Amino acid sequence: MAPDASPPITPRGQSPQLWSSLRATLDGFGHEPVSILDCGGGSGSLAVPLAAGGAELTVVDVSIDALGTLMRRAGEAGAAERITALQGEVESLSELLGDQTFDVVLAHEVLANVVDVAGALAQLVAALKPGGALSVVIGNPVAAVLGRALAGDVAGALTLLRRPAGLAGLDLESACVAAGLRVETVRGIGVFSELVPGIELERPGATTALAELERLTSATPPYRDIASRVHVIARKPGPSA
Repeated sequence: MAPDASPPITPRGQSPQLWSSLRATLDGFGHEPVSILDCGGGSGSLAVPLAAGGAELTVVDVSIDALGTLMRRAGEAGAAERITALQGEVESLSELLGDQTFDVVLAHEVLANVVDVAGALAQLVAALKPGGALSVVIGNPVAAVLGRALAGDVAGALTLLRRPAGLAGLDLESACVAAGLRVETVRGIGVFSELVPGIELERPGATTALAELERLTSATPPYRDIASRVHVIARKPGPSA
């Protein structure tokens, strides 16, 4: 995707850090259109602005209602011809897609809902072209524990801390490496935004200051490690098409 092809501002409801990382990844391919598979893309909060910017999207989601909303929004944005909607689960990608592969695969907020994480990752990797990029977002359990404690729910924080980790956000890098990918970037989404009381953001300049604080800390440990979500971009070996 060329630098001026996609919308110049962050789409409504999206993290500026996530959006800028995705744009940089898309721009790095150097060809148009970039093909994208959006797993769990639902109603198209990412797919529609990406398609409006010139990318070609295949969106997979279990909800037929969400896919209907996606296509309505795509039509309103004049991007319906660049989006294909498929009903299904990430664990069944090979059945849905056959041998079709993509430059970029998005798996945002979906891996926490699957039983076999390694199997799901293998399906995502299989859907990537050589040199393609996988973008994964998952909730960070560290932030969940911290948030409960700061809210005064110490017992709730203790319960969360004692739960089996599953695919913890901080283990996402290792999971990608085990799947045969090379991790390129790791960023936190929402390092401080969910910790700052809403009334404080009504002060003059507070929103701008918070955005800058998030930008400066999103890729820097230990701040990154307490973010509400973890965003990893990992690359499949091989030259990009």
